Amino acid sequence: MSEVDQPSCGEPAASSAEAGAGLPDESTALSARATSTGQAVESSEAAEDAAGALPEALIGSVSGAQTEVQAASRASVSGKESLSVWTISAQSLLMTIVIAVFVITFVVQAFQIPSESMERTLLVGDYLLVDKLHYGPPGVWDSLMPYEPVRRGDIVVFRYPVRPAEHFVKRVIGLPGDRIHLENKRVYVNDQPLTEPYVHLRRGSYEEFRDNFPANPAPYTDVTASWLRQMRTLVRGGELVIPPNSYFVLGDNRDNSLDSRYWGFVPRENVIGRPLLIYWSAQAARGADYASPQHANNWRAGDPDAEAAPQNDKLFFLRPVFERWLGIRWRRIFRLVE
Repeated sequence: MSEVDQPSCGEPAASSAEAGAGLPDESTALSARATSTGQAVESSEAAEDAAGALPEALIGSVSGAQTEVQAASRASVSGKESLSVWTISAQSLLMTIVIAVFVITFVVQAFQIPSESMERTLLVGDYLLVDKLHYGPPGVWDSLMPYEPVRRGDIVVFRYPVRPAEHFVKRVIGLPGDRIHLENKRVYVNDQPLTEPYVHLRRGSYEEFRDNFPANPAPYTDVTASWLRQMRTLVRGGELVIPPNSYFVLGDNRDNSLDSRYWGFVPRENVIGRPLLIYWSAQAARGADYASPQHANNWRAGDPDAEAAPQNDKLFFLRPVFERWLGIRWRRIFRLVE
């Protein structure tokens, strides 16, 4: 029984041995599968990393391109804006120049009074704005537009007939068709004495031709030759007859005025306009030296007839400043001319 039982006991032993011999192959396979699985996982992660890295690179390049495009767009917009600003500025400047030229040509113009012929109505150093639309240009527009006619007593600015490049300002005394003469400085129009509250006359001053116009002007060199010839053809009965489209003008400072008595009539086309407003007025700076005590006292007292501060004054170096400041005629600024 025991012999019979030994083989049966040995077989299982052999099987166990065989089983033990086969275990390394299975573990090796398992290990190999695990290794391959790990490699696959690592490959998968690497692929995922590579796949993730690629969009990031693409995103970075796209972002860079977008930044460059945006920068170029901003530069283009900035360039267009700067060009637009320059264009607007140039257009504004051009419009300002056009408006200024239009205003100066057709509406108003600034003039300065350089002589004493219109004192005391207009003084040397008065700056005027002249209304150029009041009378309007002669011709077709004169009848179509509501322009005012030139009236006796009007102060007008006109081109000097002898030298048209120069501008004069005088008062209209005679209109076309009027008969004019002066008698002892008194003006007569159509045999009627003219009331002139604006006239400034010097006492004790008398000249035959000037004060009894039209007298014989031969001794007076200020009379132009062409006017002398024309005047002789227009005198009737001791009176000067004014031809059509012409005006006879005199200065308000009647004894110190180079006017129609000396060079003739003002043609209608020479009339520019009438003074509207004194926008600035200042006495001219005096350059003469006055160091006498009388002038010093007058200057300190604020005498408007005093010339200037004396040189021996301690503040002599401020003399131009005082002259300029004290010379401003504040009451005449923005005064209407009548």
